[in-house]
Amino acid sequence: MEFFTAINDDHRAFIARQAVFFVATAAEGARINLSPKGMDAFRVLGDRRVAYLDLGGSGNETHAHLAADGRITIMFCAFDNPALILRLYGTGTPHVAGTAGYDGLAGHFPRLPGARQVFEIDIDSVQTSCGWGVPLMTLERPRQTLAKYHAQQEPAERLAKIAERTRSIDGLPVTVQTMIPEWTA
Repeated sequence: MEFFTAINDDHRAFIARQAVFFVATAAEGARINLSPKGMDAFRVLGDRRVAYLDLGGSGNETHAHLAADGRITIMFCAFDNPALILRLYGTGTPHVAGTAGYDGLAGHFPRLPGARQVFEIDIDSVQTSCGWGVPLMTLERPRQTLAKYHAQQEPAERLAKIAERTRSIDGLPVTVQTMIPEWTA
């Protein structure tokens, strides 16, 4: 296991090759949230700054936890050779669609239907470890189900659903998205 104060070129190259990453957050008195992500939604913006595009899904726990606590861990693991696990520890900020923060970051990502926010993360430390226990697997293809689901929804219908989700599963408040990015409508 090795710790680094910033993302280096080797880390950057490893991150760019990964088709999936995992996001973990927690807030006092709430469940730990751990979510898999994909869809070409992660970007390294600097040696101590990253972001990922978040699409609407089953809930909004990451947003609630970051608003309450701020701590976030991103994990990448190689499912091919060489084995490696890379974790990014930091503090995250949600930028909901329609805000200046979102508008400033959205251009780094593909225009995916269902985009609701960008999480910007300031990195405190980077950790690598062996990953020898992670199985070897191959990627068949990305799933298109979530993007297709959002593409089929009318923007007003999607906003109405979002407006109902003002709390996390543990009752923490969530900032509600009030507009759909024009390019996802």
